[in-house]
Amino acid sequence: MNARSDKSHVHSVFESIAPKYDLMNDILSFRRHKAWRNFTMKKMDVKPGQTSLDLCCGTCDWTIALAKASGGKTVGLDFSANMLTVGQAKLDRLGLASQIELVQGNAMELPFPDNSFDYVTIGFGLRNVPDIAQVLREMKRVVKPGGKVVCLELSKPTWQPFKGLYYFYFEKLLPLLGKWLVRKYEQYRWLPESLAVFPDLAALAEMFRGAGLRNVRAYPLTGGVAALHIGTKGYDGA
Repeated sequence: MNARSDKSHVHSVFESIAPKYDLMNDILSFRRHKAWRNFTMKKMDVKPGQTSLDLCCGTCDWTIALAKASGGKTVGLDFSANMLTVGQAKLDRLGLASQIELVQGNAMELPFPDNSFDYVTIGFGLRNVPDIAQVLREMKRVVKPGGKVVCLELSKPTWQPFKGLYYFYFEKLLPLLGKWLVRKYEQYRWLPESLAVFPDLAALAEMFRGAGLRNVRAYPLTGGVAALHIGTKGYDGA
């Protein structure tokens, strides 16, 4: 099975792991995902009043960070109702429900007009979509001229011995941790499969350029375990 192409399987995975998603993110990233997001926010340099769309927003941690940074209208989109339910509880608890709108939708067909947002982000979701190029085109379409398309995602380490240790952890130990901690072995066995077919740092940067984004920057994080990609939409809309 192509891990990216089976939409129903991807949907069922995220519906089932939603209650423990935050815990497993800590485990999956060696508790580094918050530091990666902080680095990303510094590179983005969000200004007061700017608007953001956060795709595959999950339980809304990045959505919340974007809203707090700008004070402006922020939208989180995810195809998993269970993820959005967990996220909405966070917004209610933080008093951000009036600033952040959550939308259940498809990142491949965004329900927004062209040139709508200053930033369009996707965090740890691009490797799970059926067509990466289509999602990047949609992100570029709805971002404003001069706006940024931003992807924070797991990636592929390239230097040994770290590479070997990482893949042993990711392919062998992670599914067992999923089984022991949240009773979800099959779902966490699928996650390494999703990374296996995902482009590496340089290949994803080329896909950003192929979508028409300019000034593409790519940053490996924690030895290449993750990567940040940022591209800008031209003022001519191209």
